[in-house]
Amino acid sequence: MSPNAPAVDIGAAPSLDTPEGDTKQPAEDHVEKDSNLVDWDGPDDPEHPQNLTRLRKWGITFSLASMTMWITFSSSVLSVATHPISEEYNVSTKVMPLATTLVIFGFALGPLCWAPLSELYGRRLPTFLGYGVFAIFQVPVAVAPNLQTIMVCRFFVGVFGSSALSVGPGVMADIWDPVDRGIATPFFFAANLLGPILGPIIGGFITESQLGWRWTAWLTLITSIFFGVLALLIVPETYSPVLLQQRASRLRRATQNQSLYSFLDQHRPTLAEFGYKYLARPFMMFLLEPILICFTVYLSLIYGILYLFLEAYPVAFAEERHWTNKGIAGLPFLGILVGMVLGIGIIIYNTRTRFARHLAEQGQVAPEERLVEMMLTSITMPIGLFWFGWAAHTHWMVQTIAGVPLGIGLFVLFMQGMNYLIDVYLTLSNSAIAANTLARSFLGGSFPLFATAMYHNLGVDWASTILGFISVAMVPIPFAFYIFGARIRAMSRYTVKAGNGIGPPIP
Repeated sequence: MSPNAPAVDIGAAPSLDTPEGDTKQPAEDHVEKDSNLVDWDGPDDPEHPQNLTRLRKWGITFSLASMTMWITFSSSVLSVATHPISEEYNVSTKVMPLATTLVIFGFALGPLCWAPLSELYGRRLPTFLGYGVFAIFQVPVAVAPNLQTIMVCRFFVGVFGSSALSVGPGVMADIWDPVDRGIATPFFFAANLLGPILGPIIGGFITESQLGWRWTAWLTLITSIFFGVLALLIVPETYSPVLLQQRASRLRRATQNQSLYSFLDQHRPTLAEFGYKYLARPFMMFLLEPILICFTVYLSLIYGILYLFLEAYPVAFAEERHWTNKGIAGLPFLGILVGMVLGIGIIIYNTRTRFARHLAEQGQVAPEERLVEMMLTSITMPIGLFWFGWAAHTHWMVQTIAGVPLGIGLFVLFMQGMNYLIDVYLTLSNSAIAANTLARSFLGGSFPLFATAMYHNLGVDWASTILGFISVAMVPIPFAFYIFGARIRAMSRYTVKAGNGIGPPIP
């Protein structure tokens, strides 16, 4: 993963533990020049993925963003079908949040498979293999004869859907240079967070219609097939080591010179290396690294609140305000959506102004500069939570607008927090993100399990207030690491040391 690589929702696809950001450099600079080693023909090599046309790059970006949006959409779409499903199968509504939680748990475990596959076989195979099986698992959900079938299939929906979520950021690093990536990646990651917001809105209207809740799965299947086929036509292989391996194979056939080889031909990672990178080393880093520990706790809270509100909004609007139409009751989620759009603007604006100025003046940017946006927006999430809670008995529009600062905080804090971890750990960022993803997904995924009971027992006002106070307790984290981060990095065996900077900044 590049020191400048974008943030990931679920573990970024790695690159042999070497930086991906400067992918136009020869495949391995530290290898002595060998006439049989197949490499790029300079930075202008037409086959290099960063030399694709801008139109093609944006097509790839939006194709992958569309795929990931429907994957995360599927995680939340059943959150509004609690009562019809529980009535049909004669089960308690208390077990229904598991339908969301199991998908998130699948998101946590899936990248342990897909990330290594992307190193061995490139981006396309794991992305489309996983996405295809993800779509297929919508069928048993749609025709499920019992609740157990739904729950099991929902878990595998998460496992296989995580392929595009985990490999997609690697594609962004493959095709965009560090500067342009600062504009492209916010759109890609916004789609990851847009899906869970659209899920209860669209799912609510489907559930209320004559189609019924089963058509939430049929819709996911149809849209997934459409955008999957579209992406299959648009998205090429972009992983440089695999592209060079394919070039070496073509040249061997064309020249009959069997001595030609690529870097990947000679340095194929072993199962033991994958186990160390994605299991052993992440565990050690999580125990020893204060930066990783603090930001994992913070990002777990943010991730958990996003999915907790899938259960809290129906309580606040459908139950407390007696909005019986589930589609209408889901519309207040648009407040969070507006906030996320504003968050995209904040990140892009700061990247093109403040970050660009720092880069021009100093030639590099310290990792702690990522925290400026976090410091500026850290208070917006508590404001949104307090506002949402204490507007429960006011006009519905007042409570809906509370989602705007909440959405800003959710998007900016999450994205820049992940970027900070990537910048801090550089070539070990795969291990850091793997540790963060596992802990964050399991902790955050558990929030929907207690959300409804919490809001029923404490009320919308006090339940949101408690969350607000917890988020206030997290506010000092970006400030503390902005001040002391360089000193903490200097004491770590895993991080960039004090004084080191990052190349062209990209959020």
